[in-house]
Amino acid sequence: MIAGVCGALADRFGLSVGLVRLGFLVFGLVGAGEIVYIALWILIPTRGPTGGPGSR
Repeated sequence: MIAGVCGALADRFGLSVGLVRLGFLVFGLVGAGEIVYIALWILIPTRGPTGGPGSR
């Protein structure tokens, strides 16, 4: 919800956002979730403006 990482991964792989969030929760309990989340936050490109090129 903060950076849209789970939503982007869910869209990319056709999964439920809740399932992806649950996966990050499990990885967070193990200790690797925070590092992976921050890395993906940096690596995943931001979504452009809706409406396509040249729209205002």
